[in-house]
Amino acid sequence: MDARDERAAASSAKRADARRNERALLDAAASVFVTQGVDAPVRQIAAAAGVGMGTIYRHFPARADLVAAVYRHQIDACAEAGPALLAEESSPFAALRRWVDLFVDFLVTKHGLAAAMRSDPDSFTALHTLFLDRLVPVFDSLLTAGRNAGEITADVSAYQLLRAIGDICAGAEMVDPNYEVHLTIGLLLDGCRR
Repeated sequence: MDARDERAAASSAKRADARRNERALLDAAASVFVTQGVDAPVRQIAAAAGVGMGTIYRHFPARADLVAAVYRHQIDACAEAGPALLAEESSPFAALRRWVDLFVDFLVTKHGLAAAMRSDPDSFTALHTLFLDRLVPVFDSLLTAGRNAGEITADVSAYQLLRAIGDICAGAEMVDPNYEVHLTIGLLLDGCRR
């Protein structure tokens, strides 16, 4: 291996390491956003990620940049989880239920996104388009697999069911200790089951 090949390999390893670090940072930020909201102090996110605050600001100079990156990261994670869950779960309906749990956690993180991105409505619109383009087809494949297996009877579109789930999650924003979003969504999914 010549010097150029060695530099290319080292550069590739650095990029892979940087991607892993960024994923860990985004996972930590998403976790903090779920419990604290998108206005959580950056020091909490840095502590959860095991990095300094300067690292976060170097990658995401504004809070809206971090929120948008977490949103994109979670869209990608939900999109990638669909096929993986279909392959590993005992039934398509079990895969659907687990995917919806991931999706609900994502929606909880999403609350506050609009406020955080108020200064950049074009970016917000682009993220919403990405959300629909990536997640509706994944959810549709889960529903189709469930229908093909005879586990789901409801003839409802993936988009319509995702909207219903989103509306149920919006109720979780209200402070009501008697409202359990996962239980309510479980009832909705059970209504689609054969």
